Amino acid sequence: MSPLITIALTGNPNSGKTTLFNQLTGARQHVGNYPGVTVEIKEGLCRSAAGAARVVDLPGIYSLTSYSPEEQVTRRFLLGDKPDAVVDVVDTSNLERHLYLAVQCMELGLPLVLAFNMSDVARARGLEFNLLRLSALFGVPIVPTSGTKGEGVPDLLTAALAVARRERPCAPAELRYGRDVEAALEQIQPRLSADGSPGQVSRARWLAVKLLENDADVWKEFPDPALRALVDRERAQLAERCGDTPEIIIADRRYGFISGACSECVRLTVEERHDRSDRIDALLIHRVWGLPIFLLLMYAVFFIVFKVGGPPTEWLDHLFATLKDLTRGGAPGAGSGLWRSLLADGVLGGVGGVLMFLPNIVMLFTAIAVLEDTGYMARAAFIMDRLMHKLGLHGQSFIPLLLGFGCSVPAIMATRTLESRRDRLTTMLIIPLMSCGARFPIYALIIPAFFPAAWQAPILWLIYLLGIVLAVLCARVLRRTLFRGETTPFVMELPPYRRPTVKGLALHAWDNARHFLHKAGTVVLVFSLVLWALASFPRAAQPAGGAVDRSATAPELAQSYAGRIGHALEPVIRPMGFDWRIGTAILGAFAAKEIFVAQMGVVFSVGHADESSEPLRARLRELYTPLNGLCIMIFMLIGLPCMATVAVTRTESGAWRWAALQFGLLTGLAYLITTLVYQAGRLAGF
Repeated sequence: MSPLITIALTGNPNSGKTTLFNQLTGARQHVGNYPGVTVEIKEGLCRSAAGAARVVDLPGIYSLTSYSPEEQVTRRFLLGDKPDAVVDVVDTSNLERHLYLAVQCMELGLPLVLAFNMSDVARARGLEFNLLRLSALFGVPIVPTSGTKGEGVPDLLTAALAVARRERPCAPAELRYGRDVEAALEQIQPRLSADGSPGQVSRARWLAVKLLENDADVWKEFPDPALRALVDRERAQLAERCGDTPEIIIADRRYGFISGACSECVRLTVEERHDRSDRIDALLIHRVWGLPIFLLLMYAVFFIVFKVGGPPTEWLDHLFATLKDLTRGGAPGAGSGLWRSLLADGVLGGVGGVLMFLPNIVMLFTAIAVLEDTGYMARAAFIMDRLMHKLGLHGQSFIPLLLGFGCSVPAIMATRTLESRRDRLTTMLIIPLMSCGARFPIYALIIPAFFPAAWQAPILWLIYLLGIVLAVLCARVLRRTLFRGETTPFVMELPPYRRPTVKGLALHAWDNARHFLHKAGTVVLVFSLVLWALASFPRAAQPAGGAVDRSATAPELAQSYAGRIGHALEPVIRPMGFDWRIGTAILGAFAAKEIFVAQMGVVFSVGHADESSEPLRARLRELYTPLNGLCIMIFMLIGLPCMATVAVTRTESGAWRWAALQFGLLTGLAYLITTLVYQAGRLAGF
């Protein structure tokens, strides 16, 4: 049985590549990280009358020069994995820009097929293409497609399979870079070719071009000092003769080839100064109205995620609470008291506390998919980019940060919309500083307990403002220290507006929901079981034949490992104004921030406690001061991200070190600021 043919999809961001991938594979796809690099690639199986193939959706890139992890992954796959066919998806409404990547693929001598996508958009703009002539000039097959409508997809698959089986001619044209560059290549190329075979000569020429472009990854393959000296000499001579760097000269030649081909093969049949996208942009990115419209749309996303998604979330919460009660009460098959406690509080309590957010996750990514597929997401980045750039962030970072006020879990998952890994990690690490909804019960308990009515709103506002200010400062520090370095070249591209498809939105939502469910069933489950064990052992003696009551009393909690840890931590947390009771409640809040309130109720033996519990507030006023209350809110705002946040950070970043860094830095910062506030308050007599 012959091996399955591999077809790689590449192309610029916003070219419609993922839409074509979904059309080709449907639901027969999965997502994984490329080995050694935390960059997602999608794989799927495609079957048709022409045959079957493994389709790989590579990250969207603008060129094969290795500036970003996405570009590195794509180039490594094309060079190392050697797919049987490469489909470069080209936005025909922005042809010359998108053909630059196609030209670089041609330089590699890849078995290439060009998918002229969004052909319907190009036709609506009055563009006509002589595809036969253009295919002859490029030396590769060209297939017109429309991913959103499914037009041309069967023809594209047929062409790709034919190229993979060598049934259809594919001889990419060889670009000539001018007399001076060609002379330099003739000097370098013989040092790189092991033999005179056509494949070796083609690869040696490409390597010589990349060395002239001073490509860092290619230089790693050739540490020879003599070769370095030769290339440096040729680069210096080119710069002297041509008055520009070799990178600029070579890029100009590529664009010159593209421009010449388009001049021959592309004709504008309708002269229309402002098309539909231009007319819409006149309002949506207007200097005055653009920002209010953007904020209104963000409010709509926020409303859908946390208001419309509220009832389903409450239903799931009620379902898991009912299952927990049934399990604790001895439902059939639940087992002994210890096992009932494990199932009710360890498994259902932990995993259920995360799964209840599934409706929010689905609605969030459906809303983001609508913004992306319509083309508005790029406009949102354009509107916010100037402000966010001053903070050291990308314009698109604004959306995850805004969502962080609702819940850090979907907010961190929303960083997938950021293309740069630096921007993604920076945004991910500071999202917990946005005061999420789970912290609000803590504020609702503490503020009325210690502050008069006139001060309650200002205190709450200051707490939220503190998180925002710290997020800005942390972002600037991270970009100047941990994530400093050469800025990835960024091109602000405004794709034409398009109508999203139901199938595309459904695939977006399912893909992210699947990631979330996998996380809840693995990492969160482990954390939940560990926290259950800390709060449950060592166990007090139970009456013979009696059921175990997991509603711990204060003495039982004090004697548990969690309580003992709270006592052990007391000397450490005392500078913040905390005692072992607060320490034990903080430890429980690692499972979920709102658990802090219930834990305090257990510590003070007030029965069932929530944020409106007046008996609990009275006990707090007896033992603590307003300064203690303020310090509790500051610490819970900044430090100790909950286990779901830690888990999703690990999943989205691809490494435990980033989750540990987030947890450690924020908790350390919380300790420092809370200690300073408490000690300064004591000196001031509060």
